[in-house]
Amino acid sequence: MAVGKEIRTKIKSVKNTQKITGAMQMVAASKMRKTQTRMLATKPYTEQIVKLVSHLSQAEVEFDHVYLTKREVKKIGIIVVSSDRGLCGGLNNNLFKLLSADMAKWSEQGIDVEFATIGNKANTFFNRYGGKILATASHLGDQPSMADLLGVMNVMLTAYRDGEIDELHIYSNAFVNTMVQKPYGMKLLPLDLSTFKSLKAEFDEKDEIETIDLTQTMKWDYIYDMDPKKLVELVLNRYLESTMYHSVIANIACEMAARMVAMQAATDNAEAIVDNLQLVYNKARQAAITQEISEIVGGAAAL
Repeated sequence: MAVGKEIRTKIKSVKNTQKITGAMQMVAASKMRKTQTRMLATKPYTEQIVKLVSHLSQAEVEFDHVYLTKREVKKIGIIVVSSDRGLCGGLNNNLFKLLSADMAKWSEQGIDVEFATIGNKANTFFNRYGGKILATASHLGDQPSMADLLGVMNVMLTAYRDGEIDELHIYSNAFVNTMVQKPYGMKLLPLDLSTFKSLKAEFDEKDEIETIDLTQTMKWDYIYDMDPKKLVELVLNRYLESTMYHSVIANIACEMAARMVAMQAATDNAEAIVDNLQLVYNKARQAAITQEISEIVGGAAAL
């Protein structure tokens, strides 16, 4: 039964694959819970720093900070946060589709784009489709530290301060729930109210970002206990760092959730394939037995 042997070999192969996808599903589920915990742990600090910077962006400061000053947009810098590994459904592809659509709009307006990447999948995407990469960080694992990301952030901030880029954006995935991960793009610099409205998607509806409705006649500012320039510089840098770190942690949570769902689907599909192959094998075996019986009966009749 050569056909039966081939089917048995294929069934064994699919079952081995099923064991692998089942193990990957359990590992992803375990890591997802841990990454969700880390993501929630960063949320209170990120919310508070966003509220503070939202107020600072509306204050009548005595000096012009480069992060608060709008320019004519000729070149945009983008930090793209992706995963290092695949097997996580359409998580990265959906992000790249959103980014490609926005890049097409900017191209029509004559705006150039430069990139910094976090995650190996973003590097693979730009190596295939082209794009100038200023900085990159990859293979950070499931528990990246802020120190691992400072190099990318410093390169982009230096480019912004030197006037090499006129806006800084970040593209990543927001964790909605285990089944839903939403790609988004958000402007980081220069700071304005639209930036903080975009950040509301990262938090619950009850945790809305506080903003102050100022009229044109109102002028206000904080009372600073230290040099205002140094304090504002410190606060704004901490805001940018925490926003990027939260985006990276949230993307890892999205990756684990998407991988868990994808591996569950792969395991279920493997089970369905095994059932179908087993049915085909049984039919082939029955046909072979029936043929052997027919040959025996035919031989006996001939005698």
